[in-house]
Amino acid sequence: MDNNDILIRLRYALELKNKEMAEIFQLGGVDVTVPDVIKILTKEDDESEDQLKCNNSMFDSFLNGFIVYKRGKQEPKPGQPESYEPSIKKSANVNNLLLKKVKIALALTTDDMLDIFEEAGITVSKGELGALLRKEGHKNYKECGDKYARNFLKGLAIKYRG
Repeated sequence: MDNNDILIRLRYALELKNKEMAEIFQLGGVDVTVPDVIKILTKEDDESEDQLKCNNSMFDSFLNGFIVYKRGKQEPKPGQPESYEPSIKKSANVNNLLLKKVKIALALTTDDMLDIFEEAGITVSKGELGALLRKEGHKNYKECGDKYARNFLKGLAIKYRG
């Protein structure tokens, strides 16, 4: 699953409008207009060649903007640098990042996430979910496959769209 596909599914699940998507990108520090959002949300198999590819740093910025959009801007703690460091590396798994940041943005508990997976028809244990949410490099870190990401987005759609 590529980043554009994830954004399409996330937009559908949470019923986000194009204008809101552009605002979220801007909150994340990427200057994207509504026509750009439409190009990003164009499916690859459509015959239009003007699809705008969403790279990993752009996707990371969107997720950071989504957290700010849902929870508000967080003031830096004393001694904490104000500069933003991208949390995605070239080797990082975008699906793990998706789970972590959507969990933060929607203030989901572990039980909420397990329920979302259950809605999609897949059973995930607490330990398995914890491994997916761990920092890359941790000894119990597990890479999140497309199956988990797809089912998480499907469960979100069921939960938020009814």
